[in-house]
Amino acid sequence: MSVTIKGWQMVEPGKPLELREYEAPPLKDDDVLVKVAGCGVCHTDISFLYMGVRTNSPPPLTLGHEVSGTVEDAGAEFAYLKGKEVIVPAVLPCGECELCKSGQGNACRKQKMPGNDLQGGFASHLVVPGRYMCLLDEPVPGYSLEELSVVADAVTTPYHAVKKAGVKEGDLCVHIGIGGIGTYAVQVAKAMGAHTVCLDVDQAKLDAVLEYGADVAINVRDKSPRDVKKEISALAKEKGWSALGWRIFETSGTSKGQVLGFSLLTFTGSMSVVGFTMDKVEVRLSNLMAFDANLYGNWGCKPEYYPDVVDLIRSEKITLKPFIETHPLSEINKIVESAHKGKLTKRAIMVPDFD
Repeated sequence: MSVTIKGWQMVEPGKPLELREYEAPPLKDDDVLVKVAGCGVCHTDISFLYMGVRTNSPPPLTLGHEVSGTVEDAGAEFAYLKGKEVIVPAVLPCGECELCKSGQGNACRKQKMPGNDLQGGFASHLVVPGRYMCLLDEPVPGYSLEELSVVADAVTTPYHAVKKAGVKEGDLCVHIGIGGIGTYAVQVAKAMGAHTVCLDVDQAKLDAVLEYGADVAINVRDKSPRDVKKEISALAKEKGWSALGWRIFETSGTSKGQVLGFSLLTFTGSMSVVGFTMDKVEVRLSNLMAFDANLYGNWGCKPEYYPDVVDLIRSEKITLKPFIETHPLSEINKIVESAHKGKLTKRAIMVPDFD
């Protein structure tokens, strides 16, 4: 089956994406061809396009790694997936290496990421390994297939971070940056039974998240890290929450957010670095020793966690609707520019609108 793909490609970083046609590669036995229903716009795409972060596969390259769609064709190994609606994991492990076999497939060194290693989802179709497709055999009430695309990163990545930090009922979780990933990190932590404190400089985002999992929202604009820590400590004492073991999630992807997060570490606490920035920070690493604390990195999500995340959405413990907005894919250049300038208030999902 020969398919000509239409995709909006990064031809030169910093320049507008160009609509181009290219042939889908011949399907190997373990490949699937997915017709794209929707593809979310992530900060990582902006990093590739505007911030000097290099893609593993050189341009011209179609960006986009938050993909949902329908399997239109498949190699022999995954022929049973034809016609199935799927979410394409943003990180596709090889399944065979040492890391994969030890349960750390999200860090697989042979992994394939759409829009980085492979042609991505700002397109009519994409070809990806079929091993880890997240099947949507049962409906998710209230959601269209394209709206579920953000599960592939914006929802599953913070889910993996919360699981990795071992969040349990009664823990105090502090979330820094209530954007496209932070809003879901809050909901996941709440679903785990944690108390949630949200920090941001955007009052509108803080007000919104109070309706979806945040116990407390604090505007940290013009506040020093020391003052923020005192405020949270006083709040914890007032509410009877623990002063120890705070689980901190840095999802702003800024150096200021990372410095703030590290400064909030408490005895036996942890900090998870979920947001990405090329900026460097200066911190006293000995605080980890003194507090017997942990610092975690987080790259994507294990594909085996995806069904659990979909179940949380299906059971309404996580809601997507208030934080997403669909746009025609033909508007991609306008949307990525707005994202780069911080003008988007919701996660943009691009829906193919080719003739």
